[in-house]
Amino acid sequence: MAHQVTSPSVRLANEIAAHFHHETPEKAAAQIAEHIRLFWDPRMRAELDRRVESEPDELDPLALAAARLLAEK
Repeated sequence: MAHQVTSPSVRLANEIAAHFHHETPEKAAAQIAEHIRLFWDPRMRAELDRRVESEPDELDPLALAAARLLAEK
């Protein structure tokens, strides 16, 4: 089975999430979502949304929670 290359948006979301593991999951997800909302362009967010649907296991649980928070809004 071929290994799929991690998308830049997933890699970046996971890197951001790594900085928030000291927070409670709820607070961390909210802060990650706010960072993504403020600093990511729409194409990056759209790619993250696609990856949440197709490859949720590739995302750090905090990044996944943040992406789902953004999708709710």
